[in-house]
Amino acid sequence: MIGTYDRPALTGGCQCGAIRYEVAGAPHEIYICHCGECRKQSASAFGISVMVRSADVRLVQGKPRRWARGTDSGRTLACFFCVDCGSRVWHGERDRAEEISIKGGSLDEPVDLSDAIHIWTSRKLPGVVIPADARQFPEEPEES
Repeated sequence: MIGTYDRPALTGGCQCGAIRYEVAGAPHEIYICHCGECRKQSASAFGISVMVRSADVRLVQGKPRRWARGTDSGRTLACFFCVDCGSRVWHGERDRAEEISIKGGSLDEPVDLSDAIHIWTSRKLPGVVIPADARQFPEEPEES
């Protein structure tokens, strides 16, 4: 149990099960990123980032390792992954940032991508179809 919640809103972990986490609150935004780094990280056509409050995330099992890389927007991205299987579980400093990005593939149950925001669409792979009514940005949207 997390705080006053009977059960977490989201659960997930790495591919081998060594790392497990719970998220008490619902995500406030979902991004589908078409940049080259997200394609490499996810080994797919795009990456899925489920934005949640850091305070709502609880590590239940294991200890992810931190790796950092520069981003196209000039920031440094802290990436957390399982040392046993290599699966990325989230991006962002859980202890320092107000929000982190749970990696969509690490969730036990898939999230609904109907309202996802597509970013770095200028780099999307040919043949990837973005719904016409989806919010989209050719690069990273400016922070509000």
